[in-house]
Amino acid sequence: MSNPITRRTALKNLATGSALAAAGAALPLSTASAHDLPAPRVGRYKHSACKWCYRDIPLEEFAAVGREIGLDSIELVSVEELPILARHGLACAMVWGVPGGIVDGLNERKNHDAITAFMTEKIPAMAEAGQKNMIVFSGNRRGLSDAEGLEICAEGLDRITPIAQKHGVTLCMELLNSKVNHQDYQCDTTPWGVQLCEKVGSEHFKLLYDIYHMQIMEGDMIRTIRDHHKWIGHYHTGGNPGRNELDGTFQEINYPAVMRAIAETGYTGFVGQEFVPTEADPLVPLRRAIQLCTV
Repeated sequence: MSNPITRRTALKNLATGSALAAAGAALPLSTASAHDLPAPRVGRYKHSACKWCYRDIPLEEFAAVGREIGLDSIELVSVEELPILARHGLACAMVWGVPGGIVDGLNERKNHDAITAFMTEKIPAMAEAGQKNMIVFSGNRRGLSDAEGLEICAEGLDRITPIAQKHGVTLCMELLNSKVNHQDYQCDTTPWGVQLCEKVGSEHFKLLYDIYHMQIMEGDMIRTIRDHHKWIGHYHTGGNPGRNELDGTFQEINYPAVMRAIAETGYTGFVGQEFVPTEADPLVPLRRAIQLCTV
């Protein structure tokens, strides 16, 4: 895809209220080729897509075809954008949140006041709109040990999980790789994330298990999902290497097997497609991915 945009840049634009669209005209939304694919199947959990991966498609247009291509949700949009999804009968499986984004997160005490103020304002509004999950990030280490970072994150979470609990919302900290995409990010392994969940001890704080990121950091995903699923509140996909289509020639993750493992845990939430399509019509690989991941 020309003019690539990173997830960090796209999400930063969301956080500051900037447009996600890259410079240039918006991509015309044509689903003619997507219509040629089989109708979406019904599986054991629901399907979502991350808006930042489709930056050239305005949210209103993306939502308008969401149901047709098999989506139940479009995620990583702001609280202010939730009415757009509601008009099209779509949920937001993971609401974008937290000032500071990926880099400046909960592992710095100086960020806690701003994060708490944000949650105090946004959580009631998203709950009123019927949405249940908001993303949070550990932040970068900046020299912190894992033990120090865990302690400081727990302190910050102790301030905001009561707000989430009051409104029936779950905060989900994303597991990201620090090897390729997010160097120095602290919550980069499942064991560290699980330790944090155990320390916080709230049903309203869980992990966002990103399959792409954890393939890079850990592998052994099916065993990890089986062992730690009670701490996982949401899943993201992405082909590795490259974070592109799930069914391409150079993609090493066996997504049907991973999806079956998720379903076998009894999970009935959302699986969020978070890959950057490289095909001319980006909705075609998205619909294929939904088919591939329906079990």
